[in-house]
Amino acid sequence: MDGHRVNILAVDDEADILRLLGYNLRKEGFSVIEAKDGPEAIELARNKRPDIILLDIMLPDMDGTEVLKRLKRDEMTSHMPVIMLTAKGEEVDRIVGLELGAEDYITKPFSPRELILRIKAVLKRKRQSPAPVVLAYGELVIDPSRHRVTVKGNPVTLTGTEFKLLKTLFEARGRVLSRDTLLNMAWGRDCFVTPRTVDTHIRRLRGKLRGLSGYVETVRGVGYRFTEG
Repeated sequence: MDGHRVNILAVDDEADILRLLGYNLRKEGFSVIEAKDGPEAIELARNKRPDIILLDIMLPDMDGTEVLKRLKRDEMTSHMPVIMLTAKGEEVDRIVGLELGAEDYITKPFSPRELILRIKAVLKRKRQSPAPVVLAYGELVIDPSRHRVTVKGNPVTLTGTEFKLLKTLFEARGRVLSRDTLLNMAWGRDCFVTPRTVDTHIRRLRGKLRGLSGYVETVRGVGYRFTEG
């Protein structure tokens, strides 16, 4: 992102919202691409390679969570950070979006100032992320650049959040991480989810690691660690 104008893909089926987004983002110095539905958003993400995507949940034909799934499954788009745009009553959709790998969400109606701050926070986290390398231990291989995990040579499908949890635990292997630490590192400080959510995702992650589930150890009353034993 350094040295070039940040390019944002804004996806919403309401023309007024797109106009509002485009106006405020361009005023802030961002370059903006607009999409009115899911298929157009996916095509533009692949062809235009935006730095960040603002994705409305309520879209015609293909809703935002399905668009997010497809973006995260595609190697060309899986690394692109996504902020979900949600209506006030869509709590379940917000949680699903975060589980699928969205970086953040913002509730409509939102203030332009809040939106810009959220975007800058996500971009800052992305800039501060170290260059990805392949991580391996025993028969577990984590490839951050491809968002791919293999167990005993077989690919494992993880949600975006499960992937972040596994990578976070692996990078701190041997050390115990509290639930609050995992929340901050895997979800970000601005996302409002409970420590219980960590337990649910760890349980699902272990199930997907098959015979290697013992790598993720529970330390009762404290949190979790990636064990090297």
